[in-house]
Amino acid sequence: MATDALVVASINELTTRHGFGPMAATSPPNFQLFSLEDDPGGLWVAEDDGDIAGFAWSWVCGDIWFLAQLFVDPGRQGRGIGNTLLERTMEHARASGAAHKALITFTFNRVSQGLYMRHGLFPKTPIYLLSAARERVTKALPEPPLRAVEMDDSAATMEKLAEIDARALGASRVKHHRYLRTDPSTTGVLLFAGGEAVGYGYINAGGHIGPLAVTRPDIVRDAFATALLLAADRSAEKVSAFLPGTCGSALGLAIDQGMRITFPMLLMASPGYGDWTQYLPRNPGFM
Repeated sequence: MATDALVVASINELTTRHGFGPMAATSPPNFQLFSLEDDPGGLWVAEDDGDIAGFAWSWVCGDIWFLAQLFVDPGRQGRGIGNTLLERTMEHARASGAAHKALITFTFNRVSQGLYMRHGLFPKTPIYLLSAARERVTKALPEPPLRAVEMDDSAATMEKLAEIDARALGASRVKHHRYLRTDPSTTGVLLFAGGEAVGYGYINAGGHIGPLAVTRPDIVRDAFATALLLAADRSAEKVSAFLPGTCGSALGLAIDQGMRITFPMLLMASPGYGDWTQYLPRNPGFM
């Protein structure tokens, strides 16, 4: 679809200009369509002579408003389209009554960061995409310190996920968990220490980990180690994850297991939000 083509073109123009080469490829907009059906007020589109010049898409969960995407056609940048789109999508944030606003953007996108700061969203913490060959990750990796149990769709499981998210993020994301449960390429697990569920994690068929959340900062390393083993048990060539700079123990483990930074990103948020010491995001749009 046109918006997906715009996203791919915008990302690849930016990453190529900064020496990373093209990073994006087309993909089905499943989560975007899910979010649009859940809350149509989160989508704004700018048109120019019948063409899509840019768009902004945001979603809300409880007290969190999240700007998932804001892209402008590379050939139409510098005309104020991005600022207008952001002003419109901030109306969505105000109407939602959310106490916290956040987004994830490219570390090197200075223009966008300035735009976001003018609207009250400030740099909070770096987020690194790390990856490595599956065989390298598993070398010398200890046995999983936590017990992983595949999720079911029961009310009790959803209640536990909401409790974990409340402690890790400050808001429930039950609707997003239900979305992930419909993805046949993604497996979700609850993580147990003894008989207590202390976290959850998702791993997709491509070896990517996330989201992952825990009830206490001191167990994020154990949770990530368990997820690494689950990801490595799949047939994917690589294992990858987005790791916030605030999760030093998980970052240390990733580096020890041979994972390397492939892409730097940045969490920006309204004041008082974004201390992600218990959460690893899935990607910049899903959070």
